[in-house]
Amino acid sequence: MKQTKLFETQEPEWVKEWQGMPEFKQTESNKPYAQITFRFSNEEDLKQFSELIGQKLTNKTKAAWHPAIERGINSNKLYIYEP
Repeated sequence: MKQTKLFETQEPEWVKEWQGMPEFKQTESNKPYAQITFRFSNEEDLKQFSELIGQKLTNKTKAAWHPAIERGINSNKLYIYEP
């Protein structure tokens, strides 16, 4: 039995199954147009801002999109392999 060397290049198994599939291209649309850091002196200011933009923000929130991004829109999608 031949042992594969650490840096020996072999074609991955998935390559033979990937025939006719579209190439994945990352679009720039996932990047924000602008990024702004807000700092709040107290909880009341944070709550007021949260209400103003219509999003739930807490002292643990690290980032948010505006308008809010709909999460889970692709959660009902799945891949089914049918040979």
